[in-house]
Parts: sequence; structure tokens; C-alpha cells
Amino acid sequence: MTFQNIALSVDRQIATLTLKRPDKMNAIDQETLLEIQQAMSELEKDTSVRALIITGEGRAFSSGFDLSPRDVPIETVGAWRDYIRLGNDTWLRIWRSRLPVIAAVNGYCLGGGCELSMVCDLTLAADCAEFGEPEIQFSSAPPFAIMPWVLGMKKTKELLLTGQRINAVEAERIGLVNRVVSLNDLMTEARKLALKLAMIPPPAMALNKAALNQAYDLRGFQSAVDYGVEMFTLVHMSETDEAREFYQVAAEKGLKAAFKWRDLRFADEKEKGAL
Repeated sequence: MTFQNIALSVDRQIATLTLKRPDKMNAIDQETLLEIQQAMSELEKDTSVRALIITGEGRAFSSGFDLSPRDVPIETVGAWRDYIRLGNDTWLRIWRSRLPVIAAVNGYCLGGGCELSMVCDLTLAADCAEFGEPEIQFSSAPPFAIMPWVLGMKKTKELLLTGQRINAVEAERIGLVNRVVSLNDLMTEARKLALKLAMIPPPAMALNKAALNQAYDLRGFQSAVDYGVEMFTLVHMSETDEAREFYQVAAEKGLKAAFKWRDLRFADEKEKGAL
């Protein structure tokens, strides 16, 4: 199949889905989400495929959702709900897939990219990877409320309420990733793991994964995700000086300048000198 924002390949029962917007740090836009959904639909039907690896091209797994100014701004509750549900529906396709899914995180893994890594069943991180959900720093919120189900309460609150970022070693220590490997070995190790998973009989893999997911659903996983949509919408409908200035800088000078403006606000004096 031909895609614009992703690449999909299959080799010896292992599929690899690569985010391919390296000039945008693999920022996730609407077209990318739709292409991921299309790819997942094809993989679900292809019974020769037994495992999936998701990674990014270039120096980022994904910098998160594309925040570039829109031709038609999102200004209503309904429009915000529709916007975020497209992303959440995409992540749920991965979460509920019959396939075991491995995130091979090769660099920046932020915002929606971090959520993508968390909906995968297993996560390998390159030693240069960086994780975080910085949305709160520019008056936003995590669209897919999965981190409370991956980490403990204190670390979840620390990361989501400060928006701070952590390196791969810390991500492994707190359980955000399974294992850290060198960048040069990342895809080799991801493939080794995928081949091990592919050896499991497909019905056993699919049913065991479904049973594990159901355990989380019985504890309220889906309800929490749905509630997160409402909270995300309310945050974006609440006008703040921070959000107004962030998007104004983005419109006038570009997203790179807007992120620099955000980072400077939260940097200490030493970090400000570096920025």
C-alpha cells in the first residue's frame, strides 16, 4: 500500500510501521492518524503477520500531535471532541489489536507520541530517547489518559502536572519502558523480541492479550479514556494567557519559536543560558 506519512513493511511475519515525517519530528496530524488506522485494518486481516513494530524515521519517535496553525481553527466543544477522538480511536486500534505491538523509541517521544508508545504492549527505548507529556505547560492536557494505568500515582502526577521530560534510563526505572538499548541496536533488538512473540500461536497471543486488556477495562480503563476526552475539551475551551501567547508566537514565528518560548518559561537560569 502507498502512504504519505507512514511506511509499512512486512518481513517474516513481522510488520514494521514507521512514522515518516522527519522534517516535522514525526508530528502526528490527521492524515497520519488515518493512515495508521488504514494500516492497522490491513494488518488485522493479514493472518501471516504475527507481530508489529512501530518506530519513527530520523531523530524522533514522535514529537506529539502537530500543533501547526490550522486553516479553520477549532473553536467549539464538538469540534474539539471530534478532533481528539480521531487520535484516541487510532490508539485504541493498537491497544486492542490481535497483534503484540512493540514501540521502538528512537528519539524524542513526547505528547501524543508518548501516548502512542504507551498503547503498545512493549516498549524498547534507545539510550538517546526522551519522554514526556509537556501539554500542561501551554494550557493543554493529555488526550489519551493512559499514563495512570502504566505508572504509579506519584510519578504520573509528577510528569503530567509539571510537564517535565525524562531520559530513557529514568523511563525504564519507573516502568515507562521495558528496556533501554543503544540506538544502533534498537531495531535489531526490537526484531528479536518481535520474532519471539511471533512464535506464540496466534489464538493464544490474541486471547491472552484480550484477557489482559479486559482486566484493565474491568477496572475502568475505557471510562477513564472517555473522561479524558471531556477534560481535554474543557481545558481547550478555557482561555488562558499562556495558551493565547503560545499560539500567537506559533502563528507569527512558527512552532519552533513557540516551543522555545515555552521552554524558556520553565527553564532555570543555567538552562536559559543554554537555550
